[in-house]
Amino acid sequence: MSALDLLRQIFGYPDFRGPQAEIIDHISSGGDALVLMPTGGGKSLCYQIPALLRPGIGVVISPLIALMQDQVDALRQAGVRAAFLNSTLDFAAVVDTEKKLFSGDLDLLYVAPERLFTERFLNILDRLDADGRIALFAIDEAHCVSQWGHDFRPEYIQLSILHERYPAVPRIALTATADALTRREILSRLGLDAARVFISSFDRPNIRYTVVERDNPRRQLLGFLATHPEEAGIVYCLSRKKVDETAAWLCEQGIAALPYHAGLDTAMRTHHQQRFLREDGIVMVATIAFGMGIDKPDVRFVVHLDLPKSLEAYYQETGRAGRDGEPAEAWMTYGLNDVVIHRQRIDESEAGEEQKRIERGKLDALLAWCETAECRRTRLLAYFAEIMDGRCGNCDTCIEPPEMWDGTVAAQKAMSAILRTGQRFGAGHLIDLLRGKVTERMAQFGHNALPTFGVGTDLDENGWRSVFRQLLAGGLLHADAQAYGALKLTDAARPVLKGETILQLRRQTMRQRKKSALTGWRNERHKTMSTTPANGNATLFETLRAWRAEQAKAQGVPAYVILHDKTLHELAARQPVSPDELLDVPGIGQAKAERYGAALLVLITHTASTGL
Repeated sequence: MSALDLLRQIFGYPDFRGPQAEIIDHISSGGDALVLMPTGGGKSLCYQIPALLRPGIGVVISPLIALMQDQVDALRQAGVRAAFLNSTLDFAAVVDTEKKLFSGDLDLLYVAPERLFTERFLNILDRLDADGRIALFAIDEAHCVSQWGHDFRPEYIQLSILHERYPAVPRIALTATADALTRREILSRLGLDAARVFISSFDRPNIRYTVVERDNPRRQLLGFLATHPEEAGIVYCLSRKKVDETAAWLCEQGIAALPYHAGLDTAMRTHHQQRFLREDGIVMVATIAFGMGIDKPDVRFVVHLDLPKSLEAYYQETGRAGRDGEPAEAWMTYGLNDVVIHRQRIDESEAGEEQKRIERGKLDALLAWCETAECRRTRLLAYFAEIMDGRCGNCDTCIEPPEMWDGTVAAQKAMSAILRTGQRFGAGHLIDLLRGKVTERMAQFGHNALPTFGVGTDLDENGWRSVFRQLLAGGLLHADAQAYGALKLTDAARPVLKGETILQLRRQTMRQRKKSALTGWRNERHKTMSTTPANGNATLFETLRAWRAEQAKAQGVPAYVILHDKTLHELAARQPVSPDELLDVPGIGQAKAERYGAALLVLITHTASTGL
């Protein structure tokens, strides 16, 4: 059977997308590969189909213990013999899975890296390899190998053992995000130097990117969530305390919100994650401990209430939205304090100077992206060395292009205030000085007598915060962690201070998103999802959703494991009346047609005939 036959019969899709076919052919032929493909781009098929084509079992190494059950359930729904081994299983279940490995009753095995490295499991692999019964090794979330990355897992570094111990078994490493530095590290640490590298477009055109200047973050968050009523989403916060407080506050506002962070016990984290995956309309408020590998396709938004660590981390985290291809939003609040905190975090870390240099560079790239007046998507893709012509029309800087102004004089005033106060104070005190605000602290240091006192009354407090933020983002200022965040000038400030160069800044504004643009986008989305001929009858779609919910509850699996929303839309649009027509619907393979076909055909025929 060919790869295309497997795609159609098992997974129910008519054709491969992008480089999938080429990757599958390469791995099936015994080659090694590094695959960079955005979330929702179909990475899993790149190792699942070769595992089915090659003799033996495909071994998938994944750090996502809490999600393995759902991944295996989804494969079983499609008729693939899959299992997992991790710390959640009791001994009897482990022994049963091991027996299936040797009896040839498994096509795919998901295993946690810490389980892989046990002597017991390596002995099992040795026996399977001796019989030529390992089809491939798939290393999912391969960016976890990077010590300078955002999701570093120490055990991933040991995965080079696969190449050393089983050199004849092809390996495929997969990730949704990796800049050039991380790619080189993956190839080197995993011994994939001779592997082919497949890089798909990083563009997620269905995601709208927005960065707002932080004013009243709770009020701003509530206003944003009002545009996504009863929809699933993720709200990221920097600290566990902020996660708990934000989740509790959202619940008080009538929003179904759950906290998730490493400080919660394992049972509660698992329970909250399962609710998010299996219920509709849950908002997960979390630290970055949550999210990697989340398969939930209908996450409609990802919010950052605090600045992420890097553009790489931001892309990875926002990529959890809109996996189904429907419109989704990535929305972030951003303020001066974010810049100071992250600079301090890097400076105070125990990392070596080389790692600190790299982390500062990644932070600078993120800050420049936050402050850009260019198309955000263009800048984001450029970070991953992908060129996009023109503007995307689906980010805040495209929808509401920011106004630029000559900020040279304002910057000179700010720098003069820093120098005259000995480069020993933070932005709050400097803004008071510039605006001529008499405070006890101002009098204590005699700063109300300085020439710069009151020279900045032309800007309000938010305006000055914007200036300082942009000077920090542009590398003209530095927040000294050893001096409690005191702002100091860098060498790059000298030409501006001397008037040798003109500095263009973004105009500070607390504007709201254009209501007309937002409303039009939302209406277009709902139209696409429920009322156009391409997506079928809305009543039938809701009937199918209700049926799917019953099936999911009865089987104890997430609804999307039964059928994705896209498949339900296609069913509602096409309204098949025979088993053959049912198999033409994307997302319905042979196993699902046999399992659910009769019920679906009866449901569709009845709803169509009654109009209910």
